[in-house]
Amino acid sequence: MKITREEVLHVANLARLNLDEQAIELYTKQLGDILAYMDTLNRVNTEGVPPTSHAIFMNNAFREDEVKESIPVDRALANAPLAEDGSFFVPKVIG
Repeated sequence: MKITREEVLHVANLARLNLDEQAIELYTKQLGDILAYMDTLNRVNTEGVPPTSHAIFMNNAFREDEVKESIPVDRALANAPLAEDGSFFVPKVIG
């Protein structure tokens, strides 16, 4: 599929881009190359190939939940700039 100069200008207008003549030519060629490659990919026989979301097989790296002791309050608040009644104190930021 070939993309025209007018289509590049239309997309640039939608994106509120001001392109000079050199950029228009460059983007027209680059987008045309991308669309030509997509045409090549569309011709590949994918019959019987299951859809994938990743190029390689991936496993989630989740771990089992383990109940552990929490850190003591005084240690959690040790580096806090401000603490009040065993809690972090932050300035009010919303009305």
